[in-house]
Amino acid sequence: MKRYWADLGASVVVFLVALPLCVGVAVASGVPAELGIVTGVVGGIVVGLLPGSTMQVSGPAAGLTVLVADAVGRHGIQALGVIVLGAGIIQVVLGLARCGRWFRAISPSVVQGMLAGIGLVLIFGQLKHLVVSPVALALGLLTVVIMLLWQRSPLQVVPGMLVGVVVCTALASVFASQVARIEVGELSTDVHLPDFSLLDTGVIGTAVVFALVASAESMFSAAAVDRMHNGPRTQYNKELVAQGVGNTICGLLGALPMTAVIVRSAANVSAGARTKASRVLHGVWLLLFVVLLPGLLTLIPIAVLAAVLVHAGWKLLGLKQVVTLWRTDKAEGAVLVLTAGLIVATDLLTGTVVGLLAAVVKTAWEVSRLSVTVTADGVALKGNATFLRLPRLLDELERVDREHVRMDLSGVRHLDQACGQAIDQWVDESRRAGRTVELVGR
Repeated sequence: MKRYWADLGASVVVFLVALPLCVGVAVASGVPAELGIVTGVVGGIVVGLLPGSTMQVSGPAAGLTVLVADAVGRHGIQALGVIVLGAGIIQVVLGLARCGRWFRAISPSVVQGMLAGIGLVLIFGQLKHLVVSPVALALGLLTVVIMLLWQRSPLQVVPGMLVGVVVCTALASVFASQVARIEVGELSTDVHLPDFSLLDTGVIGTAVVFALVASAESMFSAAAVDRMHNGPRTQYNKELVAQGVGNTICGLLGALPMTAVIVRSAANVSAGARTKASRVLHGVWLLLFVVLLPGLLTLIPIAVLAAVLVHAGWKLLGLKQVVTLWRTDKAEGAVLVLTAGLIVATDLLTGTVVGLLAAVVKTAWEVSRLSVTVTADGVALKGNATFLRLPRLLDELERVDREHVRMDLSGVRHLDQACGQAIDQWVDESRRAGRTVELVGR
């Protein structure tokens, strides 16, 4: 019985964390606020009941706002349901094909760069709501200050995010009645079946991007959450299927896409959750709120939610981790900066793909390190002889000018076809020139 009370308390905490995030992500994505809560409900109740993870909590994520806003801008909000539905189906297929763990095989610098780029885009995108007037800026700054100070208070069981939103909403109601506020429509109007007549190559491509980014974010979150508790570990393939089922249902409802969200998941663990019941119940509380009290959302100033998202963007930026990585490994830091910079300058897909390519090239260059030493006896090679080091190998071989040459290949861990052919050709030419060549280790 004790663990059920623990799950009940944790579910309330997660609900209080999730509510402003669901609304804020929806508004930042350019869709009705209530659709964010619908995604939170599906993430809590549906994904919460499915096998995969125990402590991880799903819902609309700040990391997807850039993608959603871009998709809505290009294809219209009516196409969002088709895109999310397609992404969900792709995730289910990937999970059934046992691809869950493969999403973890991505360079940490690319992941951090992707999150940093999303964080920067999120921050820049919300500043326009804060600088519209001195009142909006004051409300936003006060919201952030309250959130930061509350983290040091002994009452952290109540999320600082919620405290900031409630306090600043109350102040705005009393002293700033003219400030812009959230508009809330009817669920019966905004929740709708996807329009498959909008399906085209652009929509399909966007669905693939949604699936890959959402899957990667969920798998990264699972790895992080597993380190926070001692309960059952995440079953990655099953979790990927669960995320796909959740996004499929969200697509059918025309709602936002979902991922596993580290902020809600961490709150769930910190609040003492023991079983899946906490995340399921948090979805129930969201459902009751959107059905019974949707009018409360109309009291929240847009500037207050913008401040919440700026704070979320700052956490995604992870400036401390960026500085640490740059100091410890300049090459990895360069990949991170390149990824983040291209995401800000172009779009999420371009930045991430170029970042992945840069990481692959960097790794290929590093693993192809080859030492070519010209000794009194001849030439000694150590390391990995790949085509990337072929120019240097040929330069060193051309320097060899003696009658008897001993080529020691015993220190070579890998010899690819290009370098192998180059060595064979050099040996043949040397022998034709009257030299004696002794090959060792091949």
